[in-house]
Amino acid sequence: MASLAQTVHDQVKPDVQSSSTFDVDSLEAELQSVVAGEVRFDAGSRALYATDGSNYRQVPIGIVIPRDLNDVVATVGKCHEIGAPLLSRGGGTSLAGQCCNVAVVMDFSKFVHKVIRIDPTAKLATAQPGCVLDDVRQAAAEHGLTFGPDPATHKHCTIGGMLGNNSCGIHSLISAKHGLGLRTSDNTHELEILTYDGARFRVGATSPDELEAIIRGGGRRGEIYLAMKNLRNKYTDLIRTRFPKLPRRVSGYNLDDLLPENNFNVARALAGSEGTLVTILEATLHLVPKPQVRSLLVLGYSSVFEAGDHVTEILPLQPTGLEGLDHLLIQYIQKKGDETADLKLLPEGKAFLLVEFGGDSKQDCDRQARECMAKLKLLAGAPSMKLYDNPEEESKLWEVRESGLGATAFVPGLPDMWPGWEDSAVP
Repeated sequence: MASLAQTVHDQVKPDVQSSSTFDVDSLEAELQSVVAGEVRFDAGSRALYATDGSNYRQVPIGIVIPRDLNDVVATVGKCHEIGAPLLSRGGGTSLAGQCCNVAVVMDFSKFVHKVIRIDPTAKLATAQPGCVLDDVRQAAAEHGLTFGPDPATHKHCTIGGMLGNNSCGIHSLISAKHGLGLRTSDNTHELEILTYDGARFRVGATSPDELEAIIRGGGRRGEIYLAMKNLRNKYTDLIRTRFPKLPRRVSGYNLDDLLPENNFNVARALAGSEGTLVTILEATLHLVPKPQVRSLLVLGYSSVFEAGDHVTEILPLQPTGLEGLDHLLIQYIQKKGDETADLKLLPEGKAFLLVEFGGDSKQDCDRQARECMAKLKLLAGAPSMKLYDNPEEESKLWEVRESGLGATAFVPGLPDMWPGWEDSAVP
């Protein structure tokens, strides 16, 4: 760490100084004077925050770990005053470099991480941006509810990060089943946001009358809403005709959420913007009923391509989870000798689909799974099938899927491999 920190200090800091219109030492002092939390501009801290779950490396200008929202407001204010770039960071699990940049990085995960409230009647959860997803789901589970989108990193990814990336995940199908959609944006009700120039307000769905009232109200909020309305009006036809109709479209700004038929939903439009537009201070999310019981059906195929062919046959049956594994993942796990992954549990095949059905009773879940099996048996290239009735075995199989990223790195006898993209999707 010492040599890396020295490299950061010797090589990167002068570049930041020379290419910026502000003095980094002055910025650090200014932040120290207004932030009650931690301000870290030392080389070691900057080295630690130079990467995320991706293969990118960008050394930040400095780190701020806000103790509360007052610290966040103060940090944004000072950075705006001085002209320093900002980046919000959650759990650091991003695979495409979203959590690293030459900027002042605000890490919300240490202190700004509370579940603020669960409203079981309205089926809403309100949380701070640094709140870990599983903490939200645990609080919601006490009321028989859950948040649908759940990346494999659900134990440490944060709500702010999920909003930044517009995450989906294995059980996002639960939300789709209840009419919300797969993406975090589809499951977002309201956000409290802070702009770079200090405007702080709540955003969500906006009726035509509300939109005009906000614009008439003036101020920075009125200016922003007027600019968004004008942008929407200018490109309405192109947005309607050219935006890809993909349920998992997570790249680019969600301009289609500003269309009248989508209620000019600014909260959903901001999801997926990866911190480039606003800083999120608080999020209110839609919850759905949590399945009381689940059944796992695993399907074995001779290739991942044949497995993919059957996805469109399975989705109309409304599973609560659907994921695929290919032979490479299985081979890598075997090469690494991972004893926690019991591969003997899998049916015969070189590629697999894990199909989960949820319901109020085991009988109901098993019925759904058997209906799926009966349907697939009639198709060309019918898979081998195994319906499980042991929660411990089911948990181990899901662990095989969730360990996928780690299993593909540092495989004995192979060069080191690094992820380079996230949530690609095609029809």
